[in-house]
Amino acid sequence: MTTAAAHATARRVRLIDMVFPGDTNHHGTLFGGVALAHMDKVAFLAASRHGRAPFVTAASEKIDFAAPARAGDMVEVTGRVIRVGTSALDVEVELVAEAPVTGERRLCTRGRFTLVAQKGPQTRLPLPPIEPGAAEEADDAGTPLHLADMVFPGQTNHYGTLYGGDALKMMGKAAFIAATRHARAVMVMAASDRVDFTSPIREGEMVELIAAVRMTGRSSVRVEVALWAEDLLRGDRRHAATALFTMVSVGPDGRAKPIDRG
Repeated sequence: MTTAAAHATARRVRLIDMVFPGDTNHHGTLFGGVALAHMDKVAFLAASRHGRAPFVTAASEKIDFAAPARAGDMVEVTGRVIRVGTSALDVEVELVAEAPVTGERRLCTRGRFTLVAQKGPQTRLPLPPIEPGAAEEADDAGTPLHLADMVFPGQTNHYGTLYGGDALKMMGKAAFIAATRHARAVMVMAASDRVDFTSPIREGEMVELIAAVRMTGRSSVRVEVALWAEDLLRGDRRHAATALFTMVSVGPDGRAKPIDRG
């Protein structure tokens, strides 16, 4: 296993998405069902990455929503395994809303999901225990951003692999989030350098995007995004693509605006 792959297995699973109008109710806040779907997906990914087995959600504890996520916010959903039994485990999932420009963060909800490993030839029981010291520390400023997602049937071509356009969509979103958090400004994509796809990503695999700011100019930010594919049952990881994106800070008139260094 490569150093990058080994490092990734020790991290909690994190998904970050934007709240678009289609995901909101008439109050302009995120539908509770969409929030729960994000949380369940992260719980599944965290469980699968830990147990390397085909998991299904068996239960979730009562989930109270303490604050809303509004249209235009980013929602950060993180999950970590907190209890492991013979064939079931618990994942604690937290959903935080973040205002992209101000950086204001609000804890919307926290929940606990119980997932069970389905018995079969690919399931090894008992499930592995939680390793001592496996808890992840908070990210430091300047640390590459790690985002996770999963490839579903609607995102694949007739070969059962991820469409290139969907891969670019994921990478562009990761570049936007990294640039926005770095500059705390309204960012738009100005350019995308050549992208080379080195390996296909199959249906049912997890994708991890690692976005790092490589350069900051007067009004622009250059972000490198690496795309990795991971087989959730075997744990095999493959580098699938890398791209460089130029993101530009813009004002209300849509013109380039200097990034505030304060």
